[in-house]
Amino acid sequence: MVPEQLSIGVDAGGTNIKAVAIGGDGAIRAQLALATPQDRDGLIDAVAGLVADVESEIGKTAANVGFSAPGLAARDGHSIAWMQGRMEAVQGLDWTSALGRDAPVWVLNDAHAAIVAEAWLGAAVGCRNVVLFTLGTGIGGAVMVDGRLLQGQLGRAGHLGHLSLDIDGEPDICRAPGSLEDAVGDCTIEARSGGRFSTTADLVAAAETGDEGARHVWRRSVRALACGIASLINVADPEMVVLGGGIAKAGKALFEPLGREMQDVEWRPVGGDGVPIVPAALGENAGAIGAARYAAAQNSGAT
Repeated sequence: MVPEQLSIGVDAGGTNIKAVAIGGDGAIRAQLALATPQDRDGLIDAVAGLVADVESEIGKTAANVGFSAPGLAARDGHSIAWMQGRMEAVQGLDWTSALGRDAPVWVLNDAHAAIVAEAWLGAAVGCRNVVLFTLGTGIGGAVMVDGRLLQGQLGRAGHLGHLSLDIDGEPDICRAPGSLEDAVGDCTIEARSGGRFSTTADLVAAAETGDEGARHVWRRSVRALACGIASLINVADPEMVVLGGGIAKAGKALFEPLGREMQDVEWRPVGGDGVPIVPAALGENAGAIGAARYAAAQNSGAT
């Protein structure tokens, strides 16, 4: 019998680092997490320790290691080449060297990792054309076309929050005027609610109790999201749109009004049904699972 090859995926976020060991069948053999250090040396030590602890738990050296984080992955796939403003410690770190691995440690953007995972084991199983939005403090995302992750020339592909919805709006952190991120993300919720709410979860809770001010802000947020999704549908023509992140946890309070808005703004040239919009299925492990899957594919020569 051929020994099972296991892959480790590490997903480093601003708050926590998650690590999983996963088999070729998608079953998780081990998983660990810890708080994210903010300094470079601390980050390296934390990731190295997690990988070592996971390998100790599975009782063998993993054949593949993948790493995901916010930012633009380098073209060689071995570091995050650009990450300014938050988690700057990750920028430029070659993880193959940092972890002392013989085989390459493959690095990709965290939302890119999430779509790889969701298409393999999650909400988009069986789909080859998928758009994923991550809805949280900011709005991230990823696009898969004909089964291939769209990364682009510089790794910018999938930064869906920086779609411009209002040419006269204020520029966002990536210079896009009136962006989807600023219309929907938690990063602007205080400004959009006149200082009343600090999180979208608080806004939604108030809207559901009948607070008219909160309901107005939430309706505009959902309308903006619908316009952004409809725009991406026209660009990528996906089979499915997957919504993840903290804001997507609003459940029916998001998906029901979003469905109504999509009826108004989505181009549906064939038949009356729109593109399915579904919640992400893999939760906080999506980035780590996708990083492991991506590393295994890269090392095997799969594309």
